[in-house]
Amino acid sequence: MTTNNESTAHLGGADLFDLNLIKKHDKAGPRYTSYPTAPMFHDGIGCSVYTDTLKRVAHDKAPLSLYIHIPFCNTVCYYCGCNKIVTKQYDKAQPYLDLLFKEIDAVADLVGKHRPVTQLHFGGGTPTFLNDKQIRALMGKLRECFQFVADEDAEYSIEMDPRECTPETVKTLRDVGFNRMSMGVQDFDPVVQKSVNRIQSKEVTLNVLNDARREGFKSMNIDLMYGLPHQTVQTFDVTLDQIIEFSPDRIALFNYAHLPEMFMPQRRIDESAMPSPQEKLNILEHSINKLIDAGYVFIGMDHFAKPNDELTIAQQQGKLYRNFQGYSTQADCDLIGLGLTSIGYVGGSFFQNKKEMDAYQAAIEQDGLAVFRGYTLSDEDHLRRAVIMRLMCDFALDFTMFESDFGINFKQHFADSLEDLNAMQVDGLLTLSEHSLTVLPAGRLMIRNVAMVFDEHLRKKTNKKQFSKVL
Repeated sequence: MTTNNESTAHLGGADLFDLNLIKKHDKAGPRYTSYPTAPMFHDGIGCSVYTDTLKRVAHDKAPLSLYIHIPFCNTVCYYCGCNKIVTKQYDKAQPYLDLLFKEIDAVADLVGKHRPVTQLHFGGGTPTFLNDKQIRALMGKLRECFQFVADEDAEYSIEMDPRECTPETVKTLRDVGFNRMSMGVQDFDPVVQKSVNRIQSKEVTLNVLNDARREGFKSMNIDLMYGLPHQTVQTFDVTLDQIIEFSPDRIALFNYAHLPEMFMPQRRIDESAMPSPQEKLNILEHSINKLIDAGYVFIGMDHFAKPNDELTIAQQQGKLYRNFQGYSTQADCDLIGLGLTSIGYVGGSFFQNKKEMDAYQAAIEQDGLAVFRGYTLSDEDHLRRAVIMRLMCDFALDFTMFESDFGINFKQHFADSLEDLNAMQVDGLLTLSEHSLTVLPAGRLMIRNVAMVFDEHLRKKTNKKQFSKVL
């Protein structure tokens, strides 16, 4: 298989960032944590299809991945676009857990314990909204119902808010099996923090990071965000210095997507204080240079990792994967989503749970399942999903591999797509040969642009406002 990963660790920021090309090609588009993307989901997929699918895949040999959604946050961060319930009433967690336990039982009854779980992710919301006793109970329930592999062979991760995570909670998380942790920071600058309603000191963050290392967590990720109000290159540079000093294993540098018509909390953001488009790009360029100079490898999209991190190694080996949690080392898993609004991918179909708590509760109490929409992939969807997956993970395509796996003539099948790539080739974003496509360093930040060319559904879609800009 032809990949373009061997030289990834040697790329410098100047190789990746070409301001003129970015300005020319930057546009809105999907992040491709799934293909087809969520706007294609429809209500023709419900609990009966999900039930049949879980039964059908119960004895497959491939491992399972579990995603657990904990929707609660005790404060609202104005930039956030996640599905969440903002409340300081911690007693709401137990009734939700009771519903979640019923859903876990219903799913486990259908899929059984034959397939090993190699990946687990708690997301939200804020999963550490649960107290330590509730975390232990939830993990106990999951272990009772599913077959978890040993710690050294697994990726068990949790998103957490360091502002409400004590040393005892960190110990609890490790005791119950979590070996990876992701913390949101966004920016340490106090003016920026106040403008987005997320007050979080570097001391609190560092304390949790040190607690996690002391307890034996294998990998730590920190989320940063550029494009927030009052950010400048100079102010964000201070945050970068502090993060680099923390030395997390992975860093996610997200582009703030300002979509107030879709996400109500964003309407509280003072748009006049947001950095100009040029300053936003300046922040991005400076951040890329600084992180690479500090020894991090640009994985793709907005992810950086240390050279010895599993993500970096998986990419170099052509084994990197992408799902709703971003880049992953666990390929070929069926992903089972559990909890309010969660999305799974099982047996070639996507399934999403109900988004409103009352509807989720009613569905779980009646059927044990709460799927309300989804999408079953066609043969063409599977082909294009594979193409977009390898582009996002490898920055390259080996046409002969797809011809062998899918029985097509790649250049004939994708003639329109390849034609659309000519302009990118002229601009030095990629090269096309008789049997392969290689994304050049200058094109890697715009890999979403390249992937969009192969998105059959997007080509037919006229309204792209629901997507953020590439950079």
